[in-house]
Amino acid sequence: MNRKILKRFGAAVTAAIMLASLAGCNKDNAEDTPAETTVTEADVVHDEMRDISSTELVKEIKIGWSLGNTLDSTASGIDAETAWGNKKTTKEMITVVKDAGFNAIRVPVTWGTHMDAENKVDEEWMNRVQEVVDYAYTQDMFVILNIHHEDWHDPYYDTAEASIAKLQTLWTQIGTRFAEYDERLIFEGMNEPRKRNTGLEWNGGDKEGHDVVNQMNAAFVETIRGLGGNNAKRHLMLPTYAANSGASAIGDFVLPEGDDKLIVSIHAYLPYAFALGGDMTQREFDPEGNGKEVTNLMNSLKTTFLDKGIPVIIGETGARSKANENIRAEWATFYISKAKEVGIPCFIWDNCAFNGTGENFGLLDRLSCTWKFPAIVEGYMKGLE
Repeated sequence: MNRKILKRFGAAVTAAIMLASLAGCNKDNAEDTPAETTVTEADVVHDEMRDISSTELVKEIKIGWSLGNTLDSTASGIDAETAWGNKKTTKEMITVVKDAGFNAIRVPVTWGTHMDAENKVDEEWMNRVQEVVDYAYTQDMFVILNIHHEDWHDPYYDTAEASIAKLQTLWTQIGTRFAEYDERLIFEGMNEPRKRNTGLEWNGGDKEGHDVVNQMNAAFVETIRGLGGNNAKRHLMLPTYAANSGASAIGDFVLPEGDDKLIVSIHAYLPYAFALGGDMTQREFDPEGNGKEVTNLMNSLKTTFLDKGIPVIIGETGARSKANENIRAEWATFYISKAKEVGIPCFIWDNCAFNGTGENFGLLDRLSCTWKFPAIVEGYMKGLE
């Protein structure tokens, strides 16, 4: 399988990205999508599962793209995919992403609003999730599949037992459905497990939160390993509390022992005021100034995990639009290059949001299937050189 990313240089990168966008996408509404854009059962070929460590696997992931604000909508019903204003995902969208240089995608999925009183996932929803996974899997891309925006697994001692039971029931269904997929499909046990709507939500948490997240991570691993097919060798991503990279969150993080197919999941929109903060005046980036937040993060993850043989994936990063696209492109190159130096692949959050002053992380315009900011995509690819 060819998993190499071709190197692109200078203006040629932007040109290639724009040409791929214009040539490779279906602009029709979902109901008008021609038959050839779908994935059939015959298209899904599972290679023999390679028995390699997660450290080896992570080296093959160059850079990833996240399908944000789509299957992770918290609406119910099969139309939830478009409830937050995004178009129904097509295989052509994923082709455009691949042609731009990404060799992996992350598929965030909200499941709780599609489960009945017995915690059984709606079959139509499960089928649709599998179809979207196959859009990338059949194009020889790595895929991260997770549970996202769930409101039932906040990490408290008094709710831990119920949360773990529901987590195990859900992942048993997901793991069973995808049991025959090879190592290109990675399961991410949770997204950002945290004490929502409290002062502990985003500041790294407390001992209780850390303990329960560790318990849920361990239960997730045990559940997947107990299923059939390729799940005994499935590569699994485990988040710290809230996927936080602060000292307390990573200091209390416990990785289950005796399993070489586990990956630490971290989210890091840094420097915070520039990349995620709501102050629209924070539009400047300086590698020797606020860029030290990025450098310090990579050094911390290297010391805490990588130097101990524990692989890490930054499952979410990006810089929201503040009318500073050229600066964001420079930031993209710096961020990815710093992550590459220590051996951490990054997944870029793209919610297809472009208007207003909110969290506009949009890069791919899914209506026209063109890159809205090709220079930023070019910046990410330059960071890999």
